[in-house]
Amino acid sequence: MASQSSRYTAIAIALHWAIAIAILFMIWLGWNMHENEARYQLHKSIGITILLLTVTRIVWRLVNPPPPLPDDMNALEKTASHAVHIGFYVLMIAMPLSGWLFVSTAFEFDVPTVLFGVISWPDIPGLGFMKNDLAHGAIAFIHSKLAWVTLGLLGLHVAGALKHEFSAEDGVLKRMVPGLFGQAGPPQAPATGFVPAFGAAIGVFVIVTGIPVLGSLVSGTPTVTATTDTPSDWIVDYENSSIAFSGIHDGNPYSGAFPSWQAAITFDPNTLSDARAEVSVATATATASKKLYADSLKADEWLASGSFPTASVLLDRMVESEAGYTAVAALTLKGITVEAAFDFSLQFDGDTAIMDGTATFYRQPLNLGQASDPGADWVSEDVHVTVHVEASRNR
Repeated sequence: MASQSSRYTAIAIALHWAIAIAILFMIWLGWNMHENEARYQLHKSIGITILLLTVTRIVWRLVNPPPPLPDDMNALEKTASHAVHIGFYVLMIAMPLSGWLFVSTAFEFDVPTVLFGVISWPDIPGLGFMKNDLAHGAIAFIHSKLAWVTLGLLGLHVAGALKHEFSAEDGVLKRMVPGLFGQAGPPQAPATGFVPAFGAAIGVFVIVTGIPVLGSLVSGTPTVTATTDTPSDWIVDYENSSIAFSGIHDGNPYSGAFPSWQAAITFDPNTLSDARAEVSVATATATASKKLYADSLKADEWLASGSFPTASVLLDRMVESEAGYTAVAALTLKGITVEAAFDFSLQFDGDTAIMDGTATFYRQPLNLGQASDPGADWVSEDVHVTVHVEASRNR
């Protein structure tokens, strides 16, 4: 009967097609993202989007029940239709959750999740015991096979819809195709439940993304205190000074900086043998040209800012050079100390001075990125550091 074939609500139709298209595109990405960081991040972003849209769709369905199936469908067909729908809802939750679980248990190639390059999505906490080959491999197997299950259910779903549409039975396809076949039977009652449906998804998003942010706000912005073993003859103007770094990632340049640092400086060009500078840097404050890079830097295989919140640099053994001056920079990071030449120039104007310097450090001696990229296939081995300091004499 036509009265039993009224259309779904506009919101239900929009969610249905948005999720369907997203799932198909996500499956394609999953099969075509090998060694492609942008596609890998997009795959994860779409997966989380599907999860949130599915939460919205489930709540919307509870508040706005779908129209009944046509009376001329037999009991077996109705049971099969309901089973396929339930299977889809299970998959729409299981696929993104298994993907989230997969990235949360990564231990060699652990790349943070940044939704559409803008918002950090944290790993599931408390899964350290699952960061091994057996558990991680099992999750990867399950996640990949769910794609085939999804395609199988999609085939059944489409076949069933087409069968009922082009047979003598009252079709069901027109109830879900937006605007194609006109109104199928009487319209649904006015839709309700916008707040609980979309509020549920927003709530999940805010809780997952907000807890890490709240934790950082409670703990405060990481700060450092300059070492005091050496008296400081210069007062640094930190607002106009900077410590930056740069390199190459996947063939493209990247850059970043450490906003929070302090220095104690002793320098007189007439007594270079006594000149030195001690610098402390808050590694957790590192910024980068992409949010993904900034999030990655905090990981244990990179700066390990959770275990080693500060790095230190000692500049001494200064001599005059073609660039102006050269010092030996002893960088201590994650308990490892390496040395590199630090070339710098100085401009004096009375009691003020401007210093610009550069140094190059290498990842392997500092154990940076050696779990995921030991051969520098993605990130260049050399990291260039540039320093700009404006200071005045401490009278």
